[in-house]
Amino acid sequence: MRARAGRPAPVEIDDLAEPRFTDEVRSVLAMMADAGRGLALEPDALMDAAARETGLADFGPTDFVERLGVLCRSMREDAGLSDAGVLAQHVLLVGLLKSRLFLEDLVRRHPEILDERITAPIVICGLPRTGTTHLHNLMSADPALRWLPYWESREPVLAPDEAAAVRAGAPDPRPERTARALWLVNAAMPYFNRMHEMTVDHAHEEIQLLAVDFSTMLFETTAPLPGWRDYYLSHDQTSSYQYLVKILKALQWLRGGTRWVLKSPQHLEQFPVLRATFPDATFVVTHRDPAAVTASMATMIAYTARMSRDRVDVAAVGRYWADRLERMLRSCAADRDGLPAARTVDVVFEDFMADDVATVERIYRTAGQPFDGSVRAAMTEFMAAHPRGRHGTVRYDLRAFGLDPGERRQALAFYYERFGLRPEG
Repeated sequence: MRARAGRPAPVEIDDLAEPRFTDEVRSVLAMMADAGRGLALEPDALMDAAARETGLADFGPTDFVERLGVLCRSMREDAGLSDAGVLAQHVLLVGLLKSRLFLEDLVRRHPEILDERITAPIVICGLPRTGTTHLHNLMSADPALRWLPYWESREPVLAPDEAAAVRAGAPDPRPERTARALWLVNAAMPYFNRMHEMTVDHAHEEIQLLAVDFSTMLFETTAPLPGWRDYYLSHDQTSSYQYLVKILKALQWLRGGTRWVLKSPQHLEQFPVLRATFPDATFVVTHRDPAAVTASMATMIAYTARMSRDRVDVAAVGRYWADRLERMLRSCAADRDGLPAARTVDVVFEDFMADDVATVERIYRTAGQPFDGSVRAAMTEFMAAHPRGRHGTVRYDLRAFGLDPGERRQALAFYYERFGLRPEG
C-alpha cells in the first residue's frame, strides 16, 4: 500500500510482545521502576497519600472505597504490572483521589454548583475506531457546544491555592503538566498518534471523569483485569453516573458552557443508566465492522501495555478484548431500542466517512442544535488544520493476536445483522 502524498506510509507494529525503546525512554522507565518498587496499591495508602498531598480529608460519599479495593486487588493479582507500571498506576490513582478531594472541597465552599443544570447534552456512544474521535472533534469545533479538553479531564478541579493564583492572573498550570505527561507517551509509543492522536487540548472522553468515582472500564485498558471487570459488570452504575453529573456541574460552573457534547465507549453497555442520567439527551450510536474494530482495538491496547509491563502477552490481550468487545456489543444490541427514537441517531462508519459534515448536520437536526454557516466554517477550519490520517496509519491483523477473523465474524453476526453492517476488507 502506498502512502498518500505528504503522509507517512502505513506501518506494522512488530514489537508488541517485546517492546523496543530508545535509550532515553529506557532511562526514564528505569527511574520509574526504581520509584515504583515498594509502592503499595492499597486503598488506605493511596488515600493517605492524596490527603497528605492536598491537605484535605473529605472524599465525599465513601462507597468508592470498596470499588477502589477491588480495583487495587485486581491490579496486583491480574495485571502483571512492572515496577514502572506500579508507579504509573499509583500516580493515576492518587491523582484521581486528589481530584475527588478538590471537587468535594470546591462544592463545600460553593454549594451553588449543585444548582447548575446539565441540559440536553449530545452523547456519542461507540467503540474506539468507529469514527467517534473524528465526530467528537468536529462537534467540539462548534463554539456553541461545551466539550472536555484533555488537560481538564486529567485535572478537573485545581488545588485551591493554584485556583487563587489563576484568578489573580497566573497561567493555568494544567496544560503544561499535561504536555509533560504526553512527552513520555509520544516518546515511548511513536506510532500511537496514528491510532489516536493525543494533544493537550484535544476533545477527550468523560470516561476519565467517571474514574474519579472509581467505576469505569477505563482501568481495563491498562491490562486485562478480569477481577475488576466482573465486579464492575455486576454492579449498577447509576451512582457513578450521578457523580459524573456532579463533576460536569462543577466544570460548567468553573468554565461555562450551556450544552455539552460527551463521548465514551463505556456508554454502549450502560444505555439504561445513561438514559436515566441524561433524560433529555440526544444519543449518537456509532457502528463499524466489529471484527475490524476488534483488530484495531487489540493493537492499540497491546501497544499501550508497554507502559506498564516489561513483556506483553499479545494473545492474552487479544482474547480479553475479543470477549470484552463482544459483551459490549451484545449489551448495545439488546438495549439500543430503549433509547428514545426521536432523539437517537445511528451512524454507520462508511456513511460518516463518505460525508462527515452531512452526518453532523443530521445529528444537529435531531438534537435541535443550530447548524449555520459559522458552524460549518468552524468545522471546515478544524479539518484543514487536522486532516485525517496526517500521521499515517497502522496495519491491523486479528491473526497477530491468535484470533480467527472468520470465527469473530460468526460470533458477532448478531451485531452485523442488527445494524446492517458489512465486513471490511
